[in-house]
Amino acid sequence: MMRFLKIVFFLLGVFIAVNAHAQSSDELKRRRDKYNEELEKLNREYEETANNKKSTLKQLSLLKAQINLREEKITAINSEVRILDNQISESNNTVHSLQGQLDMLKKEYAAMILFAYRNQSSYNKLMFIFAAKDFNQSYKRLKYLQQFGSYRERQAQYIEGTEKDLHVKIVELDNTKKQKSTLLVDQVKEKQTLGKQKNDQAKVVDDLSKQQGQLKEQQKDLQRKIAKTKEEINAAIRREIAEARRKAEEEAARAAKLANAAAANSDNKNVTAPKKAITKNSTASEVLNATPEAAKLSNDFLGNKGSLPWPVANGVVIQGFGVYYTEGIKSESNGIEIKTNQDASVRAVFEGNVASINNIYGTYTIIIRHGEYFTVYSNLKSVSVGKGQKVGTKQNIGIAATESSQGIPEVNFQLWKGSSPVNPKIWLVPD
Repeated sequence: MMRFLKIVFFLLGVFIAVNAHAQSSDELKRRRDKYNEELEKLNREYEETANNKKSTLKQLSLLKAQINLREEKITAINSEVRILDNQISESNNTVHSLQGQLDMLKKEYAAMILFAYRNQSSYNKLMFIFAAKDFNQSYKRLKYLQQFGSYRERQAQYIEGTEKDLHVKIVELDNTKKQKSTLLVDQVKEKQTLGKQKNDQAKVVDDLSKQQGQLKEQQKDLQRKIAKTKEEINAAIRREIAEARRKAEEEAARAAKLANAAAANSDNKNVTAPKKAITKNSTASEVLNATPEAAKLSNDFLGNKGSLPWPVANGVVIQGFGVYYTEGIKSESNGIEIKTNQDASVRAVFEGNVASINNIYGTYTIIIRHGEYFTVYSNLKSVSVGKGQKVGTKQNIGIAATESSQGIPEVNFQLWKGSSPVNPKIWLVPD
C-alpha cells in the first residue's frame, strides 16, 4: 500500500510540474503567434513600399521593426526549446521510473501467483491455518489468506494502470520531441530571414546615402519636430510643478495663519503645529504629492508598473527609449515610437487629469498627470478630450496621425516621473 501511495504522489508531482511548463509554453506560443501576425503585416507594408523602386525612410523603419520583432521571436523560440528540453528530460525520467515501477509490480505479482499456485488446494490452506501455535495466530492466518486474494487483484489493477500511464507518457514524449523539431526548423528559417533582412537594411541605408539632400532634409524636419515636442513637454511639466507648488504654498500659508490665530486666542500653548509646509526648497516629488489625492494617485500608478495597458490596441515598437543613431545622426528618445493601424484610437494608460494639449507642427501632444507621474501621447491628428478633464484608464483621447517623413501611422508614448523621463516600455503589460 505504501508503495502504491509513493507512485501516486510521484505522478501527482510530475503532473504539477508538466502543468506549469504547459502554462509557460502556452504563453510563449501566444507571443510567437503574435510575432508572426505582426511580421506578416510589416512584410506586406514593406513589399508595397519596395515596389516603388525607391528607398525611403519608411522602408528603413519597417525593416528595423521587422528585424526587432524577428529577434524577439527567435528569443521566444529559444525559451520554448529550453522548456521542451526540460519536458523531454522530465518525461524520460518519468518513463524510466514507470518502467522500473512496472517491472517491480510484475515481479511481486509473479511471486504472488507462484505462492497461490503452491497453496491452491483447500487442504494446504487448512494446514496453513491449523499449523498455527494458537487461536489468535490461526485467525490472523485466515485473515491473511482472505486479504491476499484482494491484494492480488489490486496489484493487477496497479499493473494495468501503470502500463496505461507509461503508454500515455511515451506518446507525450514523442509529441514533445516533434514540437521541438518543428521549432528548430522554424528557428533556422527565422535566422536565415533575419540575415537577409539585415542585408536588405544595409542596401536601403546605402541607397539612402545616395539621397543625402533628401535624407538630411527629412531628418532636419523630424529633429525640429522632436526638439519642439521636447520643449513643449518640459514647459508643460514645469508649469504643472510650479502650479502645484503655488497651491501648496498658499494652502500652507492659510494653515499657518489659522494655527497662529488659534494659538493667540487660546490659553493652551500646546496648539498642534501645522504639517510640514511646501517651500521653494521642496522637491518636485514633494510638491506633486502635496495633497492626499495626488499621493494616492501616484501610489496607485506605481502599483501598476508592468501592467499598464498600451496606448493603442495594436502596435509594434519601432524605436525604443534612449540614444539611437539614424544614418550617423545621433538622436535621443524620451519615449517609444509605436507603429499602429491607420486611424487607430489612442487611449489613456491610467486614470488622471489632462495637464496640457499642444499643437506641434500640425499634430497634437497630450500630457496626462497621474500624481507625480505624467504620460505623454504625441503625433495625434485629432483629440477628444480637453485640458483639465479627468480621464479613466483606456479612455479614448485621440486618433493617431501618419508620421510625415516615414509615411506610417505611429504614436510617440512617454512616461515622466516629475521632470525626468523614464523608459515607458517596462511599465506596460508585456506584449
